[in-house]
Amino acid sequence: MSGSRIEAASALGPDEPEPGGESGAGGVPGPGAPRGAPDGAGGSDGAGGSGDPGSAGSDLLAALLDGMDAALCAFDADGVVTHWNREAERILGWSADEAVGRTGFAGWAVRAADAGEVQERLMAAMDRPGRQVHEFALLRKDGGRVLVRTQSSGVRGPDGTPAGVYCAFSEVHAQIDLERAIALSEAMFDDASWGVVLVDVDLRPTVVNAHAARALSTGRTTLLGRPLGDLIVQGADELEGALQHVLAEGALSAPAEMWVTLRTAEGERRRCWRSGFVRLASPLAEEPVPLGVGWLFRDITAAKQAEQEASRLRFRGTQLHRASRAAAECEDPMEAATSYLDFALAGFADHALIDVSADISADLSADISGGMSGDGFARSSGSPASAERLVRVAETPSGGASGPCLPVAGAVLPVRYRAGHPALQAVARTGAVRTSAAAAPRSAPPSAPASASASASASAEGAARDAAAVWASERQWPPGTVHALCTVLRSRGRTLGVVTFLRGASRLAFERPDAVYAESVAVRVASAIDLARALGRHQA
Repeated sequence: MSGSRIEAASALGPDEPEPGGESGAGGVPGPGAPRGAPDGAGGSDGAGGSGDPGSAGSDLLAALLDGMDAALCAFDADGVVTHWNREAERILGWSADEAVGRTGFAGWAVRAADAGEVQERLMAAMDRPGRQVHEFALLRKDGGRVLVRTQSSGVRGPDGTPAGVYCAFSEVHAQIDLERAIALSEAMFDDASWGVVLVDVDLRPTVVNAHAARALSTGRTTLLGRPLGDLIVQGADELEGALQHVLAEGALSAPAEMWVTLRTAEGERRRCWRSGFVRLASPLAEEPVPLGVGWLFRDITAAKQAEQEASRLRFRGTQLHRASRAAAECEDPMEAATSYLDFALAGFADHALIDVSADISADLSADISGGMSGDGFARSSGSPASAERLVRVAETPSGGASGPCLPVAGAVLPVRYRAGHPALQAVARTGAVRTSAAAAPRSAPPSAPASASASASASAEGAARDAAAVWASERQWPPGTVHALCTVLRSRGRTLGVVTFLRGASRLAFERPDAVYAESVAVRVASAIDLARALGRHQA
């Protein structure tokens, strides 16, 4: 039974009478009225009888008592039952005709051994202020016992003397279920280790617990009544779609995992929430009426990132293994070097470039150009000037086309990298260098008019594309490049050149784990290039 109905039932029987005579609640005749009196407070009908069936007050009293979800009985000052509603009949099995007029519960609704104590505790409410709560074991009509929790309240007559007692009772297990539900609700909104948000039918939060407020980086009252899109930059449409589905169809069969981007004071944060949804319906309506949706979620970002990282490492390890097996079957070492990049590009980058020092390039083509002296590499490899003279020897197709990494056709010419180029920095540092185009300008604020916001957003996107195109062109990288990772090629203690991995705007910037993977690939590429150089010198 609902808490509101129990409270309404328990509220019957104020300690002070209403003006105008004896009443139990708002002018309803009290238990002190004599049974069979014209006002109808104590007949033998379903609510204690009605001496005058035509009395409007009697009909109202009967309707009120019989419509309650809580069992209700009343005693006059002598302990005689004056009122007995249908819920009391349902719980104990005794009808109003059988109950009204009996003195106390002795001999029919309670065991003889307990009758005195029960009667004394019930009638004691006449002399005490407020409600008295007790638990009794009562007898059903069929002989069974039921444990009930009672709330009794005294009623006084017009002269202030005790006139009787109203007693509302319910089965203990039903009361405990209600209290447990209330306790669960309070705990979820205070101490739960997962987020709980109640949204109304307009998909606006109405209640937010402490955990959810921390996860959303806001206060518990800040989000109330506001659209979810005010805090969720990306993923709000997916979340609202799930809420609308639950409102229309009911709870989802399994939890859903959603990636969202939150707007916080520290900037935007990307989070993953495992969410469950339940539809809330009114327990007081004859047909289910949706009141909103209960959204429960937990932040599993760390676990998902660890899972993704483990999956990425497994995939990259598999790719390196496959690349090594493929390279072992290549007769030409340069073909082996490019095959390493072909396997490494899968899921990692869009383009790859191999630049080697000018002296290494000469050794690689010694069988064509006539070679160079055997000690030329040793001298040039230690010279900083020669290290900055890089020659493009292999690359993947540019201009939007995809394909394998192939040697550069025709004559090889030095790449005119400007001072401070990331490839030259990688050579100087003997390590990896990550770089990205400048961040795109922010769009217009939400408060701006829609037309102005759209125009500003389009202008900002165009400016960002133009800036990225200039950035890539200045570094002699393919159009559309936004992120780059340059890794030095080292073999036998010498710097052979640089391998560059490039990503477009659809991918994220390179991170430290990406640099570690690129270095693993570069070691294999450098070994293959070193072997090709050695073979070229030998042929020369």
